[in-house]
Amino acid sequence: MGRYSRLHRIRRMDPHQDYEEIFRWVTQYEFPWDYLQGVSVAFLRDYGVPRISRLLDRTQEFERAGQKRYDDKVLIAHEMVRDGMESEQARAAARHLNRIHGRYRIPNDDYLYVLATTVVGPKRWIDRYGWRALSEQETESLALVGRRMGELMGITGIPADYAGFAHLHDTYEQRMFAYDPANRRVAAATLRVVTQWYPNLLRPLVARASLAVLDEPLLTALGFRPQPRPVRSAAHHALRTRAALLRHLPPRPDWWPYRNKPRSYPFGWTLDDLGPHWAQSRPLQPLLDEGSAATDRTPAPRPPVDRQQARERTADEPPAAITPSPADEPDEPPEPFTPPTRPADRHTPQEQR
Repeated sequence: MGRYSRLHRIRRMDPHQDYEEIFRWVTQYEFPWDYLQGVSVAFLRDYGVPRISRLLDRTQEFERAGQKRYDDKVLIAHEMVRDGMESEQARAAARHLNRIHGRYRIPNDDYLYVLATTVVGPKRWIDRYGWRALSEQETESLALVGRRMGELMGITGIPADYAGFAHLHDTYEQRMFAYDPANRRVAAATLRVVTQWYPNLLRPLVARASLAVLDEPLLTALGFRPQPRPVRSAAHHALRTRAALLRHLPPRPDWWPYRNKPRSYPFGWTLDDLGPHWAQSRPLQPLLDEGSAATDRTPAPRPPVDRQQARERTADEPPAAITPSPADEPDEPPEPFTPPTRPADRHTPQEQR
């Protein structure tokens, strides 16, 4: 398989019919690390909106359990796409997410914006720092996956294509970005989670490099000064050098998809483990296209897992973006968007597919 073999196949596919398969190739084979960095930066953008960050700041979730909140976001999102977005597992995830968010009166505009960041953020990061730019088919697959997630969450007014998401994203930021002390506190807590993945000596460098790739409007809203020009230039050139090297390396083989290995759940997890502790006490509600019996459904049993293959799959997983837990005031918008899951079988390290 050549470096561009998957791209040639993707260009022959119809994104409206094959968007889930294209999305899987983008996120697990072609751009796994870049996709997750794009999502991570995208979620920082949510903190540039004071009415979102104030709520998150009051919960103190990132101060108390930042790594868990980060892992919960990754795992819930993974459940939405793992077996296909029309699968029972995806619907269970959506019910769980809606159960969390149902505690609050959240403006539909805020839902739309946070959803848009998960579509636009990865696209812009990959085009800038990936080993190649996304094709038209790949770009639209990101938008269609985001659209379907929003439909499962009951969001209205969702754009039909990537251009619509990009317009929504940019116009919302022009209206809503503003500095607030809560913005900086939540962003700083999130950056501390990221830097803790590295040795102590590297943490200041990682923090500065993370800020160096953020645009000035976002830095202003978060209350951070732009990094000096040499730091920004060094970060940019380091990422572009990485892209140039990847361009000449063999592609990731089909048997080795990029998977996440959550730090907070070394011994496995269930859907009820994800999200704030109080979510388990709230009833599940059916999705908009389901009857009242939907909450009684249970995911179909999983096929036997090949232990050797499972160990290989979980060998190298990247971190992904963080989504905070809602706060205790029902009149404000909760944390950024996170696709949910329903308590199913316990996921063991071998079964974290």
